[in-house]
Amino acid sequence: MNELLEILKDLHPEVDFETAKDLVDGGILDSFDIVSLISEINEEFDVTIGAAELTPENFNSAKAIYALIQAKLDDED
Repeated sequence: MNELLEILKDLHPEVDFETAKDLVDGGILDSFDIVSLISEINEEFDVTIGAAELTPENFNSAKAIYALIQAKLDDED
């Protein structure tokens, strides 16, 4: 989770990602941020996030993003 929080803080240092729950719905993360974030996640965690997983529910909070990463890691085992 710490790695993810660092990636998010690099995108928007002014946001408290540990408590924010409306990253997409609240307009904190835009489409460019999502593309950058996915690229960083793919590199850091060695997972591939598909187009079907690009839903607001999966990216509205750091916890939701981390759950998606964990699910992808579990799928690869």
